[in-house]
This record gives sequence, structure tokens and C-alpha cells, in this order.
Amino acid sequence: MRFERLKSKYIPEVAAIEREAMAEPWSENMIASELENPNSTIVVGIEGERVICYGGFRRTLDEADILNIAVIKDLRGQGIGKGLMARLISEAMACGVRVLTLEVSEQNTAAIALYAGFGFERAGVRKRYYNNSFDALIMRLKLGEGVDKT
Repeated sequence: MRFERLKSKYIPEVAAIEREAMAEPWSENMIASELENPNSTIVVGIEGERVICYGGFRRTLDEADILNIAVIKDLRGQGIGKGLMARLISEAMACGVRVLTLEVSEQNTAAIALYAGFGFERAGVRKRYYNNSFDALIMRLKLGEGVDKT
């Protein structure tokens, strides 16, 4: 698998993964708007000619919020998400980001374990964040403090 920055030609595939993975998926237009935002970094993982994962963040000064991260359903559980997260952390550090935050459904134990493996810590809760039903955990990572990017 190779990583590339998001290009317009990948938007339909990213949107398809988004629809498959997210309860409230972003539209193609929403994804495309991130291409125009100089504070956004979106990365796609490509195997052959197929986009198999994507993730991104949006910076504000030296902090960034992970926007979305997803892997094609039939390839989950194979370490692809771990490689993608390592790439996002590397990209964030290269941009001068010192703190990464994200929201994750309290029910998504696989994602919580992935993030904890990189050193993300629980920083709070957003009540009824997902579909006005499920809470989101806010997780935070200070970069440069022993981050395991392998």
C-alpha cells in the first residue's frame, strides 16, 4: 500500500468508503471542500489502483483535529488503520502540530484500542454526539512524547 494526498480523482472512492463506514457520511462536495482548505490534510491509502483507506485532519495553529479515518469494510482488522494513523501522525508532526484530538463513538472499541495504542488519552465526552443517541469520547495526543508510530 502507498499513501498519497487526496486528489479530486479519488473523491468518489473516498465518498464510497465514507458511506460504508460512517453513520453520518460526508458528501462528495464536503470531501472536495477539504482540498481547498489550506489547513486540511487528507491522505488516501492505495493498493494497486484502489483506494482502500483514508483519513485526515484540520489544523488550527499547532493543534489539529482528526476529521475522519476509515478502511474499506472487507479489509478491516489487517493493520491498515494502524498504518494510516501512523501516516497521519507523521504528516501532523511535519506541519508543526503538537496536539491531535479526535472524537470516537464510545461503542467503537476497535477504534478506541487503535488510538490508545498510539498514546491517545481520554480527554472528555460529548453527550449524544452520534445521531443524537451515542456519546463520543474526546481523545487527545501530545505529539513528540513517546508516540509509537510503528
